[in-house]
Amino acid sequence: MEKSPVPLYTKTGDRGDTGLFDGTRVSKADPRVAAYGDVDELNAWIGLARANGLGSEIDGMLDHIQRDLFALGAMLADPRHKIAARVEKAKLGDPDVARLERWIDALDATLPPLRRFILAGGAPGGAMLHLSRTVCRRAERAIVALGAEAADPLAVVYVNRLSDLLFVMARAANARAGRAEIEW
Repeated sequence: MEKSPVPLYTKTGDRGDTGLFDGTRVSKADPRVAAYGDVDELNAWIGLARANGLGSEIDGMLDHIQRDLFALGAMLADPRHKIAARVEKAKLGDPDVARLERWIDALDATLPPLRRFILAGGAPGGAMLHLSRTVCRRAERAIVALGAEAADPLAVVYVNRLSDLLFVMARAANARAGRAEIEW
């Protein structure tokens, strides 16, 4: 195996701080770091859900979402809102939210209407999508806690819509796996 020319470790965070995109050093306990950490965790859970064979339609959507989440993490790690101007793939906009809404509508149209709350669970992929939804809600709370000045307002809209989509995806994945929803 060929050795990487750059080591994976930098040692710059050994004292409990990390660098943001603008060069600012902040504590790893900083609320901004916590917010993009929650987004990173969400991305990992979505990756685990994808590993459970959710079918090409949902898998394709989740692939796109994982890429969006990298952009969202970059936006959150950029307190001066300058990265999107430099890095095209680090942008999220209204069309990205509209895409999530189209996917919600398309998947929801294939499902029976909800009449009650349902318990999270079902097939492994569906259960992991339910868990991803809860991590998404935590990320949303962390982004909101940063305040309107600290985060692009679109970030809140995106994760709010994403949590709705993850819920519908979990329902669709469970329906496609033949797993009945358990009402509360």
